[in-house]
Amino acid sequence: MSLKTFTIAPDPANPKLTERVRGLDQDGREIETAVTVERPLTLYLNGQEIVTMMTIGDYPDCLAVGYLLNQNMLRRDDRITGIDVDEETDTVVVRTERATDYEAKLKKKTLTSGCAQGTAFGDVMETFESVHLPADLRLRTSWIYALSRQINLQPSLYLEAGAIHGCVLCQEDRPLIYMEDVGRHNAVDKVAGYMHLNGISAEDKIFYTTGRLTSEMVIKTVQMGIPILISRSGFTAWGVQLALQANLTLVGRAKGKRFIALAGTDRLVFDTNAVGTDAAGADDENPRHARKGSRDDD
Repeated sequence: MSLKTFTIAPDPANPKLTERVRGLDQDGREIETAVTVERPLTLYLNGQEIVTMMTIGDYPDCLAVGYLLNQNMLRRDDRITGIDVDEETDTVVVRTERATDYEAKLKKKTLTSGCAQGTAFGDVMETFESVHLPADLRLRTSWIYALSRQINLQPSLYLEAGAIHGCVLCQEDRPLIYMEDVGRHNAVDKVAGYMHLNGISAEDKIFYTTGRLTSEMVIKTVQMGIPILISRSGFTAWGVQLALQANLTLVGRAKGKRFIALAGTDRLVFDTNAVGTDAAGADDENPRHARKGSRDDD
């Protein structure tokens, strides 16, 4: 599938994704502001209820498929025979040719550090440990600066209303698929689902997230087969440990002219320090684009 810059981009003008609410500001003045909408979406795999997620409601098919893939409930070679979305009942049903029964697996779920209701299952690590990420892909530092600039300037629900996370599938210095949701786990699942449904390869891609580099983000990126993960935000110790184990390139605190890499550093190419090059125009960040929790050590 041929991808261009921002094949999928946020749609802050979509009236289904925000509501206008009246209130008072710090000076007691009446104001009206946009707030992000969240609604429940109950996911079924064939005839079995799997989970109810809180989501902004766009791309429910991608969210459902990505969630099932990242929970190892859907195999990469499974044939999906249908995806039925019902907006009236807030449900999505994924149907497969293979019969499925995950009653025992559902009993093992544990709450993760993600926002809202993210879950991970005990045997997810089995898949994680079997993944071998390509070692030959390189990450030019100029791409980090260019991606940060393009993504932060892209009109988004975050800039419109806040209370949102973004995840972006990239190739070299081009952002391709940009998904947002109230939980970063939902945003990454949407990207995973879109990739699966559209046959998009992972080995030459970069994953960018506005959220923290937690164990959950590292695990899902590795499961997707993407060798590089970049974030504006900071790290958790377990996230770094897992990235080192999987040979995932982990870059955090990527804002303006700065970043820190704590794993997979052999993929880095420092091309912005060469004569005749610069940091891709990466000036210090405009405060308008500074996201909550993205300061020095989040």
